[in-house]
Amino acid sequence: MANRQIIEEKSYKTVYREGNVIVKEFTPSHPKSDVYNEAYIHACVEDAGVPVPKLLGVNPAGGGWAISMEYVTGKTLWELMQEQPEKSDEYLEKLVDIQLEVGGYRVRHLRNTRLKMEDSIKTLTQIDASTRYELLQRIHGMAPHTKLCHGDLVPSNIVIKEDGSWVVLDWAHASAGNAGADAAITYMRFSLDAPELAEKYLRLFCKKADMPIQYIQTWMPVVAAAQLAKHKEAERELLEKWISVAEYQ
Repeated sequence: MANRQIIEEKSYKTVYREGNVIVKEFTPSHPKSDVYNEAYIHACVEDAGVPVPKLLGVNPAGGGWAISMEYVTGKTLWELMQEQPEKSDEYLEKLVDIQLEVGGYRVRHLRNTRLKMEDSIKTLTQIDASTRYELLQRIHGMAPHTKLCHGDLVPSNIVIKEDGSWVVLDWAHASAGNAGADAAITYMRFSLDAPELAEKYLRLFCKKADMPIQYIQTWMPVVAAAQLAKHKEAERELLEKWISVAEYQ
C-alpha cells in the first residue's frame, strides 16, 4: 500500500493521497446519503464533460464511507498566487475565465440553485422570520436559469496541470441555476478568506460576464444566509452584515 499523505483534515472528513488516488474519508457520523450524493454530483459533472478528476468509487472506510478519485498532478491557483504574487491579477483573471467556461456547461439531474438556497434559509433560526421572508421573496423574484454553478469556486479548488490545462475540484455544493449566485458565493469566499482580492474579483467577473454588479449584489444576502446556516462562528459577523442589507431594500 502506498504511503498515505494527508492533504486536509476537518471535523467530518480527512482527505489524503495514496499513490495516484485521492481519498475523501468521512467520519462514521457523516450521513451515507450525503457521501453518495456528493459522488453522484461529481459523476454528473464528469459525464457532462467538465474537466474534473476521474471518479473511481465509493467504499466503506474507517467505519464510515469514502470517495476515491484520480490524483491530478499540478498546482492550485491559490498555490500559484502565493508563490507568484506579482501574477495575482493574471491568476485572478484565469479564475474568472474558468468560472465562465464552467457556467457554459449544462448538467442534467442537478438540484436547482434557488431551491437549494431556499431550503437552507428556511432552516435558519439565527435570523428572525421577517428577514427570512424577505430573503425568500428575493429568491422567488430571481429569473430561473440552468447554468452550472460550482458553489465554491475559489482558487484552491482549481488545479492547473503541467500542460496548462485545468481541472476543478470539490463539487459537493454544485447546482444548476444563476451565474450571479455562483459569483456572489465566490465573492463571499474572497471577502472572508482574502479580502484584498474580493472587490477586484467582483469587478473583473462583471466586466467579463457583461453583468451588472447590482445583480450580484442582489444575491449577496441570499448566499450569506445560506452560508450562515452552516454555523461557522468565525464567519458570523460578516455574513450577518450582508444579510442585514435585505431588510432595507
